[in-house]
Amino acid sequence: MKLQLRDYPRIAIFVGLIAALGVVPAVNILPGVPVTAQTLGVMLAGAVLGSFRGTLAVLIFEVLVLAGLPLLAGGRGGAAVFTGPTAGYLIGWLIGAWLIGFIIATLPKLNLAVSSLLAFIVGGIVAIYVPGILWYAYSQGFPILAVAQGNLVFLVGDSVKIVIAVLVLLGIKAAYPKALVN
Repeated sequence: MKLQLRDYPRIAIFVGLIAALGVVPAVNILPGVPVTAQTLGVMLAGAVLGSFRGTLAVLIFEVLVLAGLPLLAGGRGGAAVFTGPTAGYLIGWLIGAWLIGFIIATLPKLNLAVSSLLAFIVGGIVAIYVPGILWYAYSQGFPILAVAQGNLVFLVGDSVKIVIAVLVLLGIKAAYPKALVN
């Protein structure tokens, strides 16, 4: 897909949004796996920018983190986060942003509240949790089922983020529908 000139600042805005949401204090539930507001930015990037541009925004953010910028919650950054226990969740962010944009674009006849709710559940929870759980279990030597059960505590915070994301998306559509790529 070819980017247009207007896409660059929009992508940059979402890179900045994901980074800014990292300033919101994280809460550690599992050792080394913080609950952050940054997944809200990932969800909105996929929903507003679409699958390709939303994933590109997340990828650029992650490249900046890889380069050492302390953009993840708690001021984390550098190559170590891509080999540590949270690396699978970072891969899940890419998958999630793409799926969210894809689902919303694939279901245009559904009410945006319904399609985005479905997209945020699949892309914002399932697509992020699966690689996150698998990598965490592998890297820490824990049984997958035990890690999956440990992740259940994240559902409360992620459910709140999903409600916020749906409301923000509906607000954007009402105020400026051209902002939505899909």
